[in-house]
Amino acid sequence: MPDAVFLPHQSPSTRAFRMALAICVIAFVTIAGAWFFQLVLGIQPCPMCLEQRYAYYIAIPLAAVLAMAAVNEAPRSLLVAGFSVLFCLTVFNGAFGAYHAGVEWGFWPGPTECTGSAVDFGNPGNLMENLKTAKVVRCDEVQWSFLGLSLAGYNALISALMAALAGWGLLGLGRRRQV
Repeated sequence: MPDAVFLPHQSPSTRAFRMALAICVIAFVTIAGAWFFQLVLGIQPCPMCLEQRYAYYIAIPLAAVLAMAAVNEAPRSLLVAGFSVLFCLTVFNGAFGAYHAGVEWGFWPGPTECTGSAVDFGNPGNLMENLKTAKVVRCDEVQWSFLGLSLAGYNALISALMAALAGWGLLGLGRRRQV
């Protein structure tokens, strides 16, 4: 195994392992950060934010399995299929994050159902009290930003990075070994 991280002469399985491991780590750190913002800092996610997390919940175990498969010299077709799924998943999630950021910036309207979670009214006698305490998290309002980007914007960038890594992993698998 070469000492440098990305050498052009590395074997396809070595590149596949490194790309899958990088995607797994990036996805894990990103979702851990999202949970930190929610549970520690109290920034509640909107419905679109929660939907963007699904890609990470799929990418983490899939990338981990791909990394293990690459180490064990799994068939090329299995690695190509796994990286193809990761590529499509992260490209879609990046586009969804960019769409959400556009909703936050007011470039286009968001979905009408994106007005917060439903409230369980329970006893109708407590309706007014329940309405007063219900916190509505809107998709078109930025709750946190850094350097002019919201969490949705950062999701778009991180997903684009993971898509690039998945694409690079695919490109490495496309080359046949020379004998």
